[in-house]
Parts: sequence; structure tokens; C-alpha cells
Amino acid sequence: MKPALLLSALLLTPAAQAAPDCPSLLNHTLKDIDGTMQSLCAYAGKVVLVVNTASQCGYTGQYKGLQALHEKYGRQGLVVLGFPANDFGGQEPGSNATIKYFCESHYQVDFPLFSKVGVTAANANPLHEGLAKATGERPGWNFHKYLIDRSGTRALSFASRIDPESKEIVQAIETMLKASPSLTKAGP
Repeated sequence: MKPALLLSALLLTPAAQAAPDCPSLLNHTLKDIDGTMQSLCAYAGKVVLVVNTASQCGYTGQYKGLQALHEKYGRQGLVVLGFPANDFGGQEPGSNATIKYFCESHYQVDFPLFSKVGVTAANANPLHEGLAKATGERPGWNFHKYLIDRSGTRALSFASRIDPESKEIVQAIETMLKASPSLTKAGP
């Protein structure tokens, strides 16, 4: 009887309960801006805005709008993820430490930043490759945005020229935030 009781207790502990599957779009582990490996599965169930960024671009001012979205919608389930990339015009030449300092000191960025990555077809990291396949669109320049729904299975793509606080992006964020993860999952 004691072994059965012990087994029951073990099976009922949170650690023994099955964790939800990580959606394919988020099933990647990448280095954050400080070089620590981070599983994007940690963002499962959230609305995720993925942006390839650059510190010396005409669109660099969009950091302000990205931070504003992070502050306004973060508690509701939005996560903004910045991915510095030097793929377009060499506009992100600095080290990860330089990029982090720039973002924090000029735009007070406190949303997650990742180590510099490639986003173009020739050198895309696995996350951006998956997002390009899911949306049919690849970044054409810095500050291209992908918005992933709570299920982590569907994504929208927004061109660099579209401001983070535009009506188009804000409406998409608000719609995705209202949907529960179970209602947004793709069919069987």
C-alpha cells in the first residue's frame, strides 16, 4: 500500500505532470544579448512580437514604439523580442555589449534582447527561417516584425516601414491577446 501511495504522490506533483508541448515556431534555443542560452518555449501561451533590429538604421527610432508596446501590453501577455542583425547595410556593427548599452541608454529598452543573428535567406537563424516559412515573407530590411499568436502556430508579418504603434499592429496585438491559446491552435 505504501508504494502505491508514494507513486500517487509523485504523479500528482507539478514536476511529474506533463508540460505543454512547445509550439514549432517557438521551439528554438538562442543566446540572449548576454550570451546565455534561452529557450523560446518560455514564451508559449503569449503573443510574441519578434523584431530584427539595428542601432544605426533610419528605423532605429522604432525602439521607442517597441518599448511602449512592451509597457502597455506586457502584463496582458505580449512579449517583445529584439534580435539585432547586421544583414542590411551593416547598420548593426557593434558587439552585443555595445548593442545592449545603446538600447538601454537611448531607448530604456527592458524587453528581451538576443545576441546578434542573421535573418536573410542566406544566413537566417532557425527562428527567422521558421517565421519566413510560416508567413511567406522574409525581412527586407531592419525592423521587420513578426507577430506570433498565443498558440505559437500562426504568425503575421509586418514590413519595416510599419511603425510598431500603428493601428494595424496594435489591432493585431489586441485581437491576439483576446484569444485564448486553446482557441487559436491550428486544427488537427
